Amino acid sequence: MPSSEKFRDHVLQQFKGELRVTTRKMMGEYVLYADGKIFGGIYDDRLLVKPVPASVAMLPGAKKQLPYEGAKPMLRVTNDQIEDSEFLAKLLDAMLPELPAGKKKK
Repeated sequence: MPSSEKFRDHVLQQFKGELRVTTRKMMGEYVLYADGKIFGGIYDDRLLVKPVPASVAMLPGAKKQLPYEGAKPMLRVTNDQIEDSEFLAKLLDAMLPELPAGKKKK
């Protein structure tokens, strides 16, 4: 089931104007970028983030879920956590240094 634009817009709004957070639609879902780095995505109206040490530490009880069949597991951000825009900003700030740089286009 593809994710809704309404849910995507809500998640982006919760990042409170973090202009560095952008999305790219892929096969009905949304990949999330910050400062050119992929940090997560919206899959089946669920916010999932990459399981880097910072996100694992900040989401201690998070369930690992597959964004789609054949993908690597990611950590699910709960609806309560999505509603806490300060938490989302802290999570993103903690994760960014641990993520690989975005690939340069040729």
